[in-house]
Amino acid sequence: MDDSSSGVGVLDKAAHILDALESGPLTLAGLVSATGLARPTAHRLATALEHHRLVTRDLNGRFVLGPRVGELAAAAGEDKLLAVANPILIALRDATKESAQLYRRQGDQRICVAAAERMTGLRDSVPVGVALTMQAGSAAQILLAWEEPDKLHRGLIGAKFTATDLSGVRRRGFAQSLGEREAGVASVSAPIRGSGGRVIAAVSISGPMERLTRTPGRIHGHAVLAAAARITELLKARS
Repeated sequence: MDDSSSGVGVLDKAAHILDALESGPLTLAGLVSATGLARPTAHRLATALEHHRLVTRDLNGRFVLGPRVGELAAAAGEDKLLAVANPILIALRDATKESAQLYRRQGDQRICVAAAERMTGLRDSVPVGVALTMQAGSAAQILLAWEEPDKLHRGLIGAKFTATDLSGVRRRGFAQSLGEREAGVASVSAPIRGSGGRVIAAVSISGPMERLTRTPGRIHGHAVLAAAARITELLKARS
């Protein structure tokens, strides 16, 4: 028995599927290729994992890691990011009077992993666990802007922002969007960094353009940058 085998075949095969999806979305054919499993076996196990929310599908029908993976990590106390970010999101909401969110990238989607909603009035509500596109929105810009050049250029295919826009994001340190993800909604985002300075998440505020104006970064860029820097600092202290 090799080191990766537990001796319980069905669990080992399911683990192979989860391991393969860690690097991003895969079609059924991609799963078969990555795991070496027979096509019927890969489909049966991926569908079973989907039932338990350990696997889900993206907008193109490809298999991706599901929300239950993040929930289990948080429940086990292993998710330092959520532990340090939640009170800062609440403080950011209170300072800006806008809804605040935390996003992680998962393949070609971004997942809202935490949120602090504006308590009253018109607001942009993003439920925790929802998957949004990586082709629009200030958080998508942040999660793509510091990628390796080949990944960055692939990510720009079909995007509502350009390489020039992302160059500006890297220069300013924050991103803003006006109606990219949803008409009438503006947002501002900044990067949260992990070990080695790698961008691991984006912190955002969002709300109606009539309140955030057409230059939301000018109004809220400093507050969002400060929140992202504080989360990064606390993560570093806990590592």
